Amino acid sequence: MPLIRNISDTARWAAVFRARETERSDALFRDPLARKLAGDRGEQIAASMKMHEKNAWSWVMRTYLFDQYIARCLASGVDTILNLAAGLDARPYRMDVPPTLRWIEVDLPELLAYKEEVLAGEKPRCALERVALDLSDIEKRRALLAQVGASAKRVMVLSEGLLVYLSAEDVGVLADDLAREATFKYWAFDIVSPGLLDMLRRQGGGEELAQAGAPFKFAPAEGPAFFARHGWRPLDVQSTFKAASKARRLPWQLRIFSLFPESNGAQGKRPWSGICLMERA
Repeated sequence: MPLIRNISDTARWAAVFRARETERSDALFRDPLARKLAGDRGEQIAASMKMHEKNAWSWVMRTYLFDQYIARCLASGVDTILNLAAGLDARPYRMDVPPTLRWIEVDLPELLAYKEEVLAGEKPRCALERVALDLSDIEKRRALLAQVGASAKRVMVLSEGLLVYLSAEDVGVLADDLAREATFKYWAFDIVSPGLLDMLRRQGGGEELAQAGAPFKFAPAEGPAFFARHGWRPLDVQSTFKAASKARRLPWQLRIFSLFPESNGAQGKRPWSGICLMERA
């Protein structure tokens, strides 16, 4: 049986990198539940993906930068966080959030059932809800978005590790759906360049993920500007590479490259990944 059986297994994989960062003496964040959530299979998956093992800093920086964006939006008055494809994220249990915050996790039923089993007895720091839903079911997704939008005043949407598995058309439809809700003020997500997408397909587990029904797809040539025609404008875009350099997470072999200038726009064949905080236009 393959290690990665479906897209949900990527959540175990991501949890491994959070666990390893947590165990550092100089950790950028602490996720004490990550090791338990990843399990043995998470470690096995991570160990089999050699490119990602060498570039673990990118996974760490993704979590770190999302944490920063969440804190920033909470300070601006966000009362609801909608986490699409939440995976095994444990932020409601580990971050300093207001107890009145409404946090909604959306993901596939099997994954959420596993998560609830592992976290049984753990207490979240805010009002946590879980919604079992296949986000590719557009009718049900829109119904959920409308319900959340109508019951909140200021929403931040998260889609960490999701968009790369969608087609450009599907991402555009999702962006339109989110922009349609007036109370959805912010959206944080990660994207990659066409150059990095090609590298991931060839060296980063692309074949294994494609066989599991989760091929890498989305890498807009225009970068974050893709979302302008779908109702979203950038508040902040950060290169994971530059952020890793500042945080001293780059391996020594790559540090020299961090001295070169870098833009956060269109990248073409240049391998690039970024974390974006968007505002509804």
